[in-house]
Amino acid sequence: MELIALRTFQAVVEEGGILAASRKLNTVQSNVAGRIRKLEEELGAELFFRKGRGLELAPSGRVLLDYARRMLALERQTASAVRQVGESVGELRIGAMETFAALHLPSALKAVRAAHPRLELRVFTDTTTKLTEKVLDHKLDCAFVAGPVIHPDLRFEELVVEELVQVHAAGADPVLLPLILFREGCAYRTRAIAWQRKQGHAIADAMEFGTLEGILGCIAVGLGWTLMPRRVVEQSAHAADLVIESVPPDIAQVPTGMIALREGPALPALRTLSEGIVASAQRRQAA
Repeated sequence: MELIALRTFQAVVEEGGILAASRKLNTVQSNVAGRIRKLEEELGAELFFRKGRGLELAPSGRVLLDYARRMLALERQTASAVRQVGESVGELRIGAMETFAALHLPSALKAVRAAHPRLELRVFTDTTTKLTEKVLDHKLDCAFVAGPVIHPDLRFEELVVEELVQVHAAGADPVLLPLILFREGCAYRTRAIAWQRKQGHAIADAMEFGTLEGILGCIAVGLGWTLMPRRVVEQSAHAADLVIESVPPDIAQVPTGMIALREGPALPALRTLSEGIVASAQRRQAA
């Protein structure tokens, strides 16, 4: 059996058919159908029941699916271990929320670079939901997300507690303004909407932006309000035009930390990275 055949089989099961699987795998339907047919010939078993244009997983297919997932997970773990060969050589793929990346990552990345000078660092920003999915899919080695994160395949190490504050322009009434938020999947977005409900306000259409400065820039000119980590707002270029208001602890206090696969390799660079985050936070508190 070839790994590409197992990957194709898993895609057909998870996507619900050959057409959807071909789109996910960026190939033509005939390639998908051919790989499934060859896999059935190699195993001497029917993996699917054909019902018109649809497919239903056969008993043999259910058995294979369990093994395929384990073999593909092992393949990804192997690739990750080879890519991260030790303390000084390899590649480390790091994900972070944009606010976290702006506030905490620079000094921590500097510490990793000093301790592991030949390690190639790749940094990606996204929402907590998307970052979690990418870690689970082995597309990231770790990610810094809003927690707590409870998942059987992930370990979550709390590193800092962010304080969210309500932000709006001077002279503006948040009650009369729309929310300005990051995309769906952002943990701060969820808390902002919860805070809006708690205040008894109707949920209005929100404006969405993909960048931190885009959000704060619009808020600074009175276009809306949001919840954002206090230190991010205080360090923004728009800080002079913004009003910061505290919100209740159940909304404001956000445990934030690093997630990684529970069964993933123990990498010294990850320890250096997390220690750098904690040290950065402590310096900011002492300042």
